[in-house]
Amino acid sequence: MVHVSGLAPLAVICGLTLGLGLWLLVSLAPRLGTPSLAARVAPYVIDVSKDARELLDHRTADPLPVFGAIFGPILGRVRRLLGYVPGGSDRIARRLRQAGSATSIDGFRSQQLIWALGGVGVGVVAVIAIAAVQPIPFVAEAALVVLTCVAGLVVRDYLLQRTAASRIRRMSAELPTVLEFMTLSLSAGEGILDAIRRVSRISRGELAVELGTVVADVNTGLPLADSLNKLAAALQLLPLTRAIDQITGALERGTPLAEVLRAQAQDARDDAKRGLIEVSGKKEIAMLVPLVFLILPTTIAIAVFPGVYVLQLGF
Repeated sequence: MVHVSGLAPLAVICGLTLGLGLWLLVSLAPRLGTPSLAARVAPYVIDVSKDARELLDHRTADPLPVFGAIFGPILGRVRRLLGYVPGGSDRIARRLRQAGSATSIDGFRSQQLIWALGGVGVGVVAVIAIAAVQPIPFVAEAALVVLTCVAGLVVRDYLLQRTAASRIRRMSAELPTVLEFMTLSLSAGEGILDAIRRVSRISRGELAVELGTVVADVNTGLPLADSLNKLAAALQLLPLTRAIDQITGALERGTPLAEVLRAQAQDARDDAKRGLIEVSGKKEIAMLVPLVFLILPTTIAIAVFPGVYVLQLGF
């Protein structure tokens, strides 16, 4: 009779992981030998030949064709199922845009799947470790694995949300300075497009990068008002949206833009002050938590303990 150790499942998982990792390294290694005629000609006819594009895409983006052919349809279905999560693809697209990420929605879904698989691996390891110490029901094991899988999905989405919120805060802090700089450019005699181009070229920051995309869109033939409205709809930053609405309205009515931008810069600074006051109020309440739940009980214990001790001794 063969005795199976409790660490045998963990050894099997480690062996499979090692084998898969070695296979990935071998598949990514450059192949020795002379490339075929089709491989040499494909880069020169990629614009007119669909077969050439498929050949080059296959060589650069699919190092494991076996896994791609087997699990590709399954992963595609899982990505589509993730699209039905509350908020769906629109929410993911908005957050990716706010975060300034070049990752597509499908790419982000693939990252979520990777995080979910990592959560499954952590759950399996945790189940094996717990089972080696004390047997647990199968339902509890399955629940733990499912919980870690869902945790992987949620953590990846939370990281994206945090990145987007952080970038939005930076752009909100940069907005008053950018508007004032544009006001100076307009007062010096430049047009609104030249002012935006100057800010995007000289400034360093997230908002300057976004204004650079506005200039690029205008250079391709898109009207300035449409490009600004497109930026406002993509970022959904309220002070920026309000400033863009005032700029487009001033362009339509012929209102002096310098005064409009100066007023918007002042409004943006007032919003920043109100936000700072709100944050300070929340931090003040948070500072009371260690005082009430840590310092005050410790002080009471220090004050009461000697008397209780003396009473117990009978003095």
